[in-house]
Amino acid sequence: MSRPEREHQRYAHDVAVTFRVGSRAIEGRTRNVSRGGLCATIADALPSGTDLDLDIVLVFDDGMQSEALRLPGRVAWCTTVDEANQIGISFRAMDKKRNEYLGMFLRYLDDSYDEKPLREQSVDDRFR
Repeated sequence: MSRPEREHQRYAHDVAVTFRVGSRAIEGRTRNVSRGGLCATIADALPSGTDLDLDIVLVFDDGMQSEALRLPGRVAWCTTVDEANQIGISFRAMDKKRNEYLGMFLRYLDDSYDEKPLREQSVDDRFR
């Protein structure tokens, strides 16, 4: 039996992530990221169904970092692997602006994406 195609392309990338559950902050590293969610490794387990916010940060080749992108998520699954926990997060509904930022974030992770420098659009650019 063949596996069904995934709805969203995954990008295998190691990105710093912080999960925020109430006042608790849990640091981790992503294993992969997609438009629908991400998989990460963390020290402490989180129960399935937990709603949280997460901050993901890009680290560029020159050592500079992006501003944290905060996204709403829900724990889909969590399992122990070796001495850590692997966690699957599905993104919850987000506003248009966050959705656009996530798209930019994923384009950066896409090696096949023709990288063009991001710049602020002028008023003239917006109405072309």
